[in-house]
Amino acid sequence: MLIDCHTHLDCYRDSEIDGVIERANNAGVRAIILAGTTLASSRRVVELSHTRKQLFAGVGIHPLDLTGNIDEQTYCQLDRLARSSEKVLVISEIGLDFNKDFPDRSIQYQAFREQIRLALETNLPVVFHARESSDEVLRVLKEEKAYEVGGAMHYFQGDEVTAKKAIDLGFYISIAKPILRLPDLQNVVSRIPLENIVLETDAAPQPFKTKRDKWTEPKDLELIVKKVAELQNRTIEETKHQVLQNIKQMLGYKWSVIERHTNICDSPSNRST
Repeated sequence: MLIDCHTHLDCYRDSEIDGVIERANNAGVRAIILAGTTLASSRRVVELSHTRKQLFAGVGIHPLDLTGNIDEQTYCQLDRLARSSEKVLVISEIGLDFNKDFPDRSIQYQAFREQIRLALETNLPVVFHARESSDEVLRVLKEEKAYEVGGAMHYFQGDEVTAKKAIDLGFYISIAKPILRLPDLQNVVSRIPLENIVLETDAAPQPFKTKRDKWTEPKDLELIVKKVAELQNRTIEETKHQVLQNIKQMLGYKWSVIERHTNICDSPSNRST
């Protein structure tokens, strides 16, 4: 059993979503968390989570999509969305992005801090974006005490030092398809504890790929988990079991929501006490 902890399935046409879910299910993926990137997409992922039992939601505003500070009205709308459904599991996708031509950094910092505050007030973990900004992201997370709710460093491609800093702060490292092709990342994953790893695909439409069957989808978790198992010198079943335990721990009290909607359930001997 696998859980994709970060996707953008809301960007697909409605007519495609059932096929994506069916292919995921055939690959052993039983739950898929959709990330909001704007107020509108956050509303859509919540709505989608109500239409399919396998889908769950995260709400948040991505640093790329910021048009200004998060004011009281915007904060209240995010807060209402976060509390609107038990299927909202995380605050996502939030963070900092220091690539050129992104919104002013002062706006990004303010939005990031406000959304961490939202996570603390709603008791939801954060799934965070950190491009060219890892040290600053981890600094802000520490200052704002985001470790009290935990979460994951999304689409990780950093070095071992960064991974260990995030782990020491209480966050999981979220591994996606770059693990299949980046030797440096493979080396990092081989050296950090499996107990600190969760998995994602960041799946979204990829029309730049000429063949539709080459688009990244949640089904590709099967490839990712096999590679992680190889790098960790574990069996595939051991690896699946551990990453399931990891996402369970990350989600905390929200795990029961996934169990209730998907019938994912550990055997009694594997349950934490």
